[in-house]
Amino acid sequence: MDFALGETQQAVARVAADVLDRCQPPAAGPSTADPSAADRDEPQDSAVWKELGQAGLLSLTLPAWLDGDGLGVLETAVLLTEVGRRAAAVPALATLMLGVLPVVRWGGRDLQEILLPGVGSGDTVLTAALREPSAEMPAEPATTASLSGDSGTVTGTKVGVPYAAAARWILVPASIASGGQGVVIVDARAGGVGLHRTPSSAGAPEYTVRLTGAPVIGVIGPGSGGDVVADLYQLALAGACCLADGALSAALALTTAHIATREQFGRPLATFQAVAQQIADVYIAARTLHLATLSACWRLGTGREAGGDLDVAAYWLAQEAPAALRTCHHLHGGIGLDVTYPLHRYSSLITDLARFAGGADHRLDALGARAGG
Repeated sequence: MDFALGETQQAVARVAADVLDRCQPPAAGPSTADPSAADRDEPQDSAVWKELGQAGLLSLTLPAWLDGDGLGVLETAVLLTEVGRRAAAVPALATLMLGVLPVVRWGGRDLQEILLPGVGSGDTVLTAALREPSAEMPAEPATTASLSGDSGTVTGTKVGVPYAAAARWILVPASIASGGQGVVIVDARAGGVGLHRTPSSAGAPEYTVRLTGAPVIGVIGPGSGGDVVADLYQLALAGACCLADGALSAALALTTAHIATREQFGRPLATFQAVAQQIADVYIAARTLHLATLSACWRLGTGREAGGDLDVAAYWLAQEAPAALRTCHHLHGGIGLDVTYPLHRYSSLITDLARFAGGADHRLDALGARAGG
């Protein structure tokens, strides 16, 4: 493939960068997100989220009949990368990659009419409940749904669900009682849906979601449940890798600028061989994650098999990106430990994304199974 972005993707990146740079705090200062917003179960940078909507960036993948642009995975990937580059506390991964894209790719028009209005303006947040206790994105979920047509009930426990309380709708992979798997839709505010806030490194809202006979209001891709679940998992991993790609790239730029200007013994830190070797390792990690992620998103967007590239990208996210951030902290010295310095935001985001992807051991097992298969 050609790793150069097309004109459309470049335009998305430029607009996203402009909006985020206008709304986000400066790179050298702490985040100014409202600290009480998470307690109100709102996007932490709600003003930024609304600005993204006004700029048309939340409508990129909506169908034209919903005043969207009808674009796909790669354009969403570019947007998420810019969000990660600023560590913006907005539900872009949850709403766009876990919500809108699966609904557009697999859902019928009737279901889209229910779920997608309000997304483009930033008024509607979607999310997906993918992980279960001791099971990262299971192919055969322990969560079960009893269906009659496109309605029924679902029971089970999901963990680490992003923005669940802010979401209007939750996509839930489940094993269907009559056989197979599928993705069912539940109203986050319905009876039988219990939410328990759990901590995250970056402070972004995550929840354990307990479903006890929660009413199902729709099913995505009836008859193709296994494919829908697998596609949802792949979109989730791709989105997480995009955010990590942006965050690691920004951490690299921040650290490079620091060692170029910070002097020891009358010389910039960057001129010391040991420092140069360490920042080179960070560069290698950043570029590898970027290329693997971009390739995976291109394959997803064009309908090609993306599992291999995703496994590589997810492994670099879970194993190498946290190590690269530790190196960035080390090269910053004491300032690298200051929670008001932006490096902390990138590090916290990477920590959460690595956990979202299942952790380094899980990703290595997945990569090994693919290589050995």
